[in-house]
Amino acid sequence: MKVLLKGFIGLLIIILIGGIGAKYYYEVNTKPVSTDNDIESVEVEIPSGSSTSKIASLLEENKLIRNTNVFRVVSKLKGTDGKLKAGFYNLNTGMSPGEILDELVEGGRSGKTIKFTIPEGYTIEEMADKLSKEEIINRETFINLTNNIDKFSEDYEFLNEIPEGNNMEGYLFPETYEVYADSSEEEIIRKMLDQFNSVYVEKLKGKKFKQGLNINQLITLASIVERESMVDEERSKVAEVFYNRLEIGMKLQSCATVQYILGERKPNLSIADTQIDSVYNTYLNTGLPPAPIATPGLEAIEATINPEEHDFLYFVLKDDGSSTHTFSTNYSDHLKAK
Repeated sequence: MKVLLKGFIGLLIIILIGGIGAKYYYEVNTKPVSTDNDIESVEVEIPSGSSTSKIASLLEENKLIRNTNVFRVVSKLKGTDGKLKAGFYNLNTGMSPGEILDELVEGGRSGKTIKFTIPEGYTIEEMADKLSKEEIINRETFINLTNNIDKFSEDYEFLNEIPEGNNMEGYLFPETYEVYADSSEEEIIRKMLDQFNSVYVEKLKGKKFKQGLNINQLITLASIVERESMVDEERSKVAEVFYNRLEIGMKLQSCATVQYILGERKPNLSIADTQIDSVYNTYLNTGLPPAPIATPGLEAIEATINPEEHDFLYFVLKDDGSSTHTFSTNYSDHLKAK
């Protein structure tokens, strides 16, 4: 009898230990693969007719789940077997198996994509016009979202640099993008902010800039450099002209800032144009405008970070069709170059 009792107790202990072990195994393998600081986005295609087992293997191959067997168990417990839909999915390593299953039940995209290009120096208004004409966005929705910085600032810390009352001007990076044909305006904006974030992390975050500019001021100056110079090789030279003016308290007198106020790229400004009462008018106000006037490209940003050192205070476009400028240190020489 004692032998039987000991055997029974031993069996209970084994079962108990096994149960605790199984519970621990389940809990560990239902956690996301990554922590908050190490999350990566992964695009996955789930082929038509895929079983839960095949889907689990695909997810494991893409390092989105820890264990295929546990994923299948979770699917059974949630009652999602046979309900997982084919398509393209944007998942991430911070999602739990349950969260991934919810996405797969909801359904993915068809996979059809479209491309669009945002040129350097475009304003948000110009972007909205272009993309709405290409039937990619609703213009009003797009504009409204770019005004709603609070909606995006938690995910993109650089947006917190923008002074209150301004939109995302300057931060929707110019690039050729490929997106799903049914992408929403918010998804498109996030795609563009993601691209700027790549530049931000590599070139801007935690860096010190000339004359103590903060990130918003640097991007503001870069946007002026973008609009004032058409040849990449001249951008760092143009940037230094503006730095030189800032240093001595001289007005920037950038035609591009007045064009921004007017909402058109007027080739020749009138005296009246340069007298428009606006915080963006660098003919009237000393220093930088409060925010960017356009979206600067990488070359303009790099030129503003690392300007070419010189003493020039003026530049004027040459009339030889080269799109380059003549630079001068004084107003007398500047007048001669005109």
